[in-house]
This record gives sequence, structure tokens and C-alpha cells, in this order.
Amino acid sequence: MSSINQSRISEFLLLGLSRQPQQQQQLLFLLFLIMYLATVLGNLLIILAISTDSHLHTPMYFFLSNLSFVDVCFSSTTVPKVLAIHILGNQSISFSGCLTQLYFLCVFAEMDNFLLAVMAYDRFVAICHPLYYTIKMTHQLCALLVIGSWLVANLYALLHTLLMAQLSFCGDNIIPHFFCDLTPLLKLSCSDTHLNELMTLTLGTVIMVIPFVCILISYFHITCAALSVSSSRRGWKSFSTCGSHLAVVCLFYGTIISLYFNPSFSHSPGRDMAAAMMFTVVTPMLNPFIYSLRNRDMKGALRKLFTMNLHLPISVRNHIPN
Repeated sequence: MSSINQSRISEFLLLGLSRQPQQQQQLLFLLFLIMYLATVLGNLLIILAISTDSHLHTPMYFFLSNLSFVDVCFSSTTVPKVLAIHILGNQSISFSGCLTQLYFLCVFAEMDNFLLAVMAYDRFVAICHPLYYTIKMTHQLCALLVIGSWLVANLYALLHTLLMAQLSFCGDNIIPHFFCDLTPLLKLSCSDTHLNELMTLTLGTVIMVIPFVCILISYFHITCAALSVSSSRRGWKSFSTCGSHLAVVCLFYGTIISLYFNPSFSHSPGRDMAAAMMFTVVTPMLNPFIYSLRNRDMKGALRKLFTMNLHLPISVRNHIPN
């Protein structure tokens, strides 16, 4: 049955934003290219700054470097194809390529989800139980949390991909989107999609809600701890260290909820595309700016990194004999 489905539709056509005039096509290509370069360079700078500064070899920045790596991969799953659509006019994507893109999108979306929850737990332990922080947040626990997140995310993505591979696509192959997402693919299927929709609503909700609830509980205790500190200035300072994380949480979960957890009749291609662009393109681009601009340690590490690179040619030149 699977081979019959693939013989009927061997590829899909991603419309993306290609229905715009040619002049706007070029502007869209330039816009996506700038955002993609900013995403890759910004997140790679975060990873490089954390790896080169020994003061940042702590659990919080270990999780942040993993989040930056995931964001680079997340953006790289969709944006290169968008660039090909707008500059080369190559809208086609093979059946297997579409499923592969869907798989990695699910993996990196869930990794963002899990890492945000893990980072909230880290802040909870650091602020509410500072004396036990080094005892609780050990290197082994941090590694286990990240490895466990990768394992669950891959299993979740594999389940959705296998279920999607069982569906029949025997009619329209035009996807009014810029990547292979669950909702538009289910709308194109000519077979029964109740199991896919059930798994999206049940397992998808559970796997998204549990980390989100953990984040809310963590910040409830963090807020209580900050308010109970005798010095209001000190309490606000402890709470303000979580500001960057809270901003990313609101941005990520706001777009996810509006895209995947609304009734199907409220979905429209334009609305879904705007929400998808927010969490696949805009959020990964903004994360390094949010974390670096609001974090004194990150700003210091980045400043040190740039200073080291600027002085490197001079030091090398001084060691060259006359």
C-alpha cells in the first residue's frame, strides 16, 4: 500500500510565499537570507563564547549552548528550501524528502520544548535552593536531561513520520506552506487521518503541556522566592536573571499553541504560515539576541571573544622574527 501511495504522488509542491510578484520574491529571498545568516551566526557565537569562557561552564550555559545548536538545526531544516523556492523557483520536494523534513522539524521543535523546561528547572534550583545547586545540578544529571530529551524527541518524531507514511496521497499535491508540516499534509491526504489527528491532539498535547506546566510551576516558586527576599532590589535582581528565558518561553509557546492547538476550522493557510514562520525562523533568530543583550555574563564573554580575535593578528605578528 505504501508503494502505491508513493507511485501516485512522488513529490509535493511547496507554494510558500511564491504567489507574490517577482519584485517581492527578491525582497523575500533577501529577508529570509538575512534572517538565516543572523540565526546561524548569532547562535554559533553563543556556542563559541560559552565553550571558550571557563566562567560559563555551568549547567545554565550548557543548556543554552544546546538550545543554540538546536535553533541552528531547526532553522536549517526549513530556510534553505525557502531560499531555493524564492530564487530558483524550485518548489518541488520528494515524498521521502517531505517526510524527512517533517521528522527533523518534530525533533527540533520538541528539543526546544524540553530544553526550555530544563532551563526553567535549572533556574528554580539556582534561586530557590542555591545552597544545594552544585549538589543537585551535577554534570551527570545535566547530560542525562539532554540525552533523555533527544531520545524522547526522536521517538515522538519517528511516530508521527511513520503514521504519515501510511497515509494515501492520491489527489492534490500542492502544499500552501513553505515546509512539510503536519496540518497541511493531513489536509491533502485522501485516506482516514483520524489516528494521526488523535495522536497529534493527545500525545502532542501531553508532550507539550508537561514541560509547559513544569515551567509554570518553576516560575511560580521563583516568583515566591523573589518576593520573600528581604531586600526588594536583591529579589528583583534574582528574578530578572530569568527575564531572557521567560521572553523566549512566551514567544515559543505562544506560536505553538496558536498553530497546533486550535480547532481545525480556525486554521487558514496565511495564519498558519505566519505562526509557523514565527517559531521556525523568527524565534531561533531572536534567541541569541535575547540571551546576549539581557545577560551580563554573556555580553562579557562575547566581548572577550571579539577582543581576542581582534588582538590575535597583532600577537601573531609580534612573534614573527625580523
